Amino acid sequence: MISEIISVSMANTFLRSYIEIRKLTVALCAPLSPEDYVVQPIADVSPPKWHLGHTSWFFETFLLKPYYKEYQVYNQEYDYVFNSYYEAVGARIIRTDRGNLSRPTVDEIYKYRDYVDMNMSNFLNIMELDSTLEKIITLGLNHEQQHQELLLTDIKYILGHNPLFPSYQTLVNNSKSFQENKQDEFIKISEGVYEVGNEGKYFCFDNELGRHKVYLPNYSISPTLVTNGQYLEFINAGCYQNYKYWHSEGWDWVNNYKIKAPLYWYLQDNKWFNYTTDGLSPINGSDLVCHISFYEASAYAAWKGMRLPTEFEWEVASTMFNWGHRWEWTGSAYLPYPGFKKEEGAIGEYNGKFMINQMVLRGASEATSPNHSRNTYRNFFHPHLRWQFTGIRLAK
Repeated sequence: MISEIISVSMANTFLRSYIEIRKLTVALCAPLSPEDYVVQPIADVSPPKWHLGHTSWFFETFLLKPYYKEYQVYNQEYDYVFNSYYEAVGARIIRTDRGNLSRPTVDEIYKYRDYVDMNMSNFLNIMELDSTLEKIITLGLNHEQQHQELLLTDIKYILGHNPLFPSYQTLVNNSKSFQENKQDEFIKISEGVYEVGNEGKYFCFDNELGRHKVYLPNYSISPTLVTNGQYLEFINAGCYQNYKYWHSEGWDWVNNYKIKAPLYWYLQDNKWFNYTTDGLSPINGSDLVCHISFYEASAYAAWKGMRLPTEFEWEVASTMFNWGHRWEWTGSAYLPYPGFKKEEGAIGEYNGKFMINQMVLRGASEATSPNHSRNTYRNFFHPHLRWQFTGIRLAK
């Protein structure tokens, strides 16, 4: 009887979380026009309607189809349309073709979403949840929260590359609400052996597990992030034209793509503007610099005679400064922790196969969903990417 009560209580908790999280995804799309849902300016940006379909497909594929006997698949073709990178699940459209999906229509995808929500509600109301189901449901909810942030960054890229620079009213956290530590002195951390990684008591992704000891020499880390005004000094010093601050690949990237400033910065009549979700406006020097590649973050640090912290230095010091404004580039390559083991099946493709040629980012951003951040979270991107809400913290 006690186990049944616990199972029912857990199912109710999951259902409340499911409804809340799924509503937020829809709310983030509320300011959009139908035409906005289909645009894919670059390969890294997915159309908003694809996010809506893919997150529904995830619950359908990994929960409803294998565990809910009453479930009838909404549309067999959606496996091909909304699979992202899961080889074990079968064929899929290539990523660059997501913007060619004029069909299914936006209305049809919302109907699909409603259908999955109805069945998930029924599923959670009647199923006795075991540890396997609880694990997959929790992963699905966190997967949707990941896509909420991707959805926001993709929408910003879509609107930020519209020549009219339309504004977008959103539910993202207001960065001004963060109380940034204003102390000037770097935080000093003594050399020693420290434990890093997630203990696994609460949900985390598999790439955070494998808590282990690391040796760190003496180091200092900035209590604050770099601002627009500080980064503008880097630009005005001609650093985008000076090879000595850049990695070789970074220098090639700057020259091949004619990079002269962060993403969304525009020079008009000798005055810098940047695109925000409120539209195009003059640069505010006190705002935190955003949409920076690893190459730019590393070059800025070199110009200042410093460096980026390693991901372990960042984690150890993270309790001593405020974080959550920007995803912060670290100097660490994205690699597995000791003892890392991939799950069997498609779920095992979630993180492990991406552990090459990418750099780790720590923290969170103003676009991160509520209750989806922790100081052991390991985000990762290729070093040239900057459409995410990325920033710079210095170390020495």
